[in-house]
Amino acid sequence: MQATAYTYDPETRTGQVLLDDGTPVPFDAQAFDAGGLRLLRPGQRVRIEVEGEGDARRITLVTLHTF
Repeated sequence: MQATAYTYDPETRTGQVLLDDGTPVPFDAQAFDAGGLRLLRPGQRVRIEVEGEGDARRITLVTLHTF
């Protein structure tokens, strides 16, 4: 799934992405670390993996989207 980086806190390695429909979804440090990233800037296109649905939806991986 693709999304756009919305917020990112480098101290906690947490933030939010925006899905293509504009829905913000938070991610935790574990999901950020799983992607092997060192930094994330708002506006960057990212690839995410999620598990669960609705309110139980959780991002498990955030990495840069490559074409």
